[in-house]
Amino acid sequence: MRILVLNWLDRENPRAGGAEVHLHEIFGRIAAAGDRVILVASGWRGCIPRVDLDGIEVHRVGTRNTFPAFAVPHARRLLADGEFDVVVEDLNKIPLATPHWSPVPTVLLVHHLFGATAFRSATPPVAALTWLAERPIGRIYRGIPTQAISESTANDLVRRGLDRREMTIIPNGVDLEFFFPDTSVPRAEIPTLLYLGRLQPYKRVDLVLRAFALLRARGSSARLVVAGKGSSERRLRRLTGRLGVAEAVDFVGFVSEEEKRRLLRTAWVHVLTSPREGWGITNVEAAACGTPSVVSDSPGLRDSVAEGVSGYRVPHGDVDRLASTLGRLLRDRKEVERLGRSARSYAERFDWGRSARETRAHLARVIARPE
Repeated sequence: MRILVLNWLDRENPRAGGAEVHLHEIFGRIAAAGDRVILVASGWRGCIPRVDLDGIEVHRVGTRNTFPAFAVPHARRLLADGEFDVVVEDLNKIPLATPHWSPVPTVLLVHHLFGATAFRSATPPVAALTWLAERPIGRIYRGIPTQAISESTANDLVRRGLDRREMTIIPNGVDLEFFFPDTSVPRAEIPTLLYLGRLQPYKRVDLVLRAFALLRARGSSARLVVAGKGSSERRLRRLTGRLGVAEAVDFVGFVSEEEKRRLLRTAWVHVLTSPREGWGITNVEAAACGTPSVVSDSPGLRDSVAEGVSGYRVPHGDVDRLASTLGRLLRDRKEVERLGRSARSYAERFDWGRSARETRAHLARVIARPE
């Protein structure tokens, strides 16, 4: 197959995140199987405009903020000059309305939509633009084959007017050969919680800190490791001081994949309290390492944590319930280990190879559909 993919960023972009990991894990495998994949993504100062990443031919045009204005004409030139079978629009913030200008079939790939949560993660003008840009999605992509990464995302798209019959749900995978339990890397002696991800307002890491402060006030000797960087770091550090837990919280910054794996193995519990995600890949990476997660019962996170199997879900924003659930686990090492074993079994359901095969099969069905 000849596949043209449109995505805001590629995995080398300094602002790359989970969507870019997904793209390269999936389409890198599809390219390795012999299909041709070209990705149009945004560039940044000093970047190389044409590169090969994971077998994907990457074209970088415009910048993070000007990508829509440059991506559409560039993609149209590629479609005019070459023979493509399908275009995949990996939707991120600003719709490119691909079905209205592509001469070949389009597949919409959606991780999650921001909705009102955009106002927690961006300046008011940018948040308003994102919110407004998502409003016509139901009209722009009605009747278009869609790939969603979770049931929560599919439900959100249906609420916005898309046809559930046109949707295929293909969850994210995890590198099970890299993320696995290792008996030579034991859990921390002191019960330890781990938050691992971006430090942005919409991630609501403050809920983790407030629940942790309650735990400490109730006599727990637990520690919290916060791994990641972002615009909220200074505010979160100040909050630990006001809560009186600064000496028990370690902000370790951005970590390598190897250090990330070590943290996931040594933590007793992984915690994530976002109000909305597309999936929650770190929940499954933690599970693959044999570590349970306690998360908000919110879209995306509820799809990636099996209640009582790979962890527990608590009502989003209920700090007391979050603290109680965490405290129960931190007092019961046997329950942590039981959940860790079942979490690993749960994680083995999610494999990037399987996700890639299902994506390729979905694209093939779209291409084969009669006009």
